[in-house]
Amino acid sequence: MRAAFSDTLVALAKADPNVLLLTGDHGYALFDAFRAQCPDQYINAGIAEQNMVGMAAGLARAGFRPFVYGLAAFVPVRVVEQIKLDIAHDDLPVVLCGDGAGFVYSHLGTSHQSTEDIACTRAIPGLTIYSPADRFELAACMEQAYAQKGPVYMRMGKADLGDVHTLPPALPMNQFQPVARGLGPVTFIATGSMVRTALDIQEAGYPDAAVWSVPSIKPIDENQLVEIARGSRLLCVLEEHSVIGGLGAAVAEVCSIHHPVRVLRIGVNDRFSHHCGSYKYLLQEHGLDLSAARAAVDHAVANLQP
Repeated sequence: MRAAFSDTLVALAKADPNVLLLTGDHGYALFDAFRAQCPDQYINAGIAEQNMVGMAAGLARAGFRPFVYGLAAFVPVRVVEQIKLDIAHDDLPVVLCGDGAGFVYSHLGTSHQSTEDIACTRAIPGLTIYSPADRFELAACMEQAYAQKGPVYMRMGKADLGDVHTLPPALPMNQFQPVARGLGPVTFIATGSMVRTALDIQEAGYPDAAVWSVPSIKPIDENQLVEIARGSRLLCVLEEHSVIGGLGAAVAEVCSIHHPVRVLRIGVNDRFSHHCGSYKYLLQEHGLDLSAARAAVDHAVANLQP
């Protein structure tokens, strides 16, 4: 995914000299290609994320197309006020790229982990939120973010889990993307890194279940979601994010109004990590590893009313 991010950003910048990359002193190796091919379009704003977002807003007003890169714990979480007032309020075409969402920066502790970024940004009016699952979705989301000319938050999680698609997904990216077809009573809906987990659960124990990836958290395709819900008795929503205010919450909100159905939310519960450890360890501690997620699904299926 990181290579796709770099390649797509370079392609956009070479095609449009107004595309600028701003980074808060991060990602030097990641941006080697960009700095080599588009050196005049690269700005290292230093470890001053609030100022960087304000700078991006000013550049957008001057006709530039800023892409702002940082760790998701800092962009957007540290700069929510600046995103709200400097960018979203005036509908400026700034793309905010938060890398390492979820527990990716595991050993660095709570300060560098981001499990609340979707919740923080969902409530900001007019801000689109993308959460791609693989390199295909990431490239498509970036291209769509550039084309739509409005404020966007791009959430990027664990980057080395492999592809969930074999071909580029269908546009527009605000639609649910099919990963596995099925007509069973259980449907898996996931975003980001957890699409791989959903697919693994489906392949291991629920071969007749459909798996849908949700690269667009906001806007979410309500009509498509209702159609999916009408064909299911249980929606299993997986995300490497808090169960409060994330994808599972969005799914439950839509279904409660238009088609009530059982929604199982598999995500981070309302607590901090108890211990520091590896990415694998933190997934286990929070019940997001394959074994725990599968057990949660099995329990919900066993308790479905006949």
